[in-house]
Amino acid sequence: MKDQWQCEEGVSCESTAVAADTEPAPHYSDPTRPFAYPSVTVGRLTALIPGLPPLVDFPANDTGGLIPARTVVPLRESQIGCEVALAFEDGDFSRPILLGVVQSWDAQPNPPLPCESTASAVQHDPETLLLTAAREITLQCGKASITLTSAGKLLLRGAYLLSRSSGVNRIKGGSVQIN
Repeated sequence: MKDQWQCEEGVSCESTAVAADTEPAPHYSDPTRPFAYPSVTVGRLTALIPGLPPLVDFPANDTGGLIPARTVVPLRESQIGCEVALAFEDGDFSRPILLGVVQSWDAQPNPPLPCESTASAVQHDPETLLLTAAREITLQCGKASITLTSAGKLLLRGAYLLSRSSGVNRIKGGSVQIN
């Protein structure tokens, strides 16, 4: 016994019921809802906030926001920003299940841990905001920028720089160069 309906415009989908006297699963028997074939989508882990599910984003996400996901693997803050494998419960894009972190294996004999070199994190509470990155953080607005590097450099750039203090304004360093 075959049921047939339209999955997408112009594309035909078929499902085969086991027998006429057994009732198939709900998504097979509802001709208004096309059968969603299982597939995996590559998305990105965007946030891990204590007490909340991990937040993900993926190409088919048209909500404009991040989507909370269930996960089958433990996650670390160092994996924020990494590509992740996502499946969707009953084909529903609002119900992602995070299957794992995508690992890129080069021809190296000892490949790095997945996505460790691109680790970044955002932590915040009402009084502080902490941005961390493995190599560099840059804040930029027009011609002005502040860059922090893992080597300990702080680079201030801009067309005009003003340093003003109501208390002591000290400049200390191994050497100080002016002009």
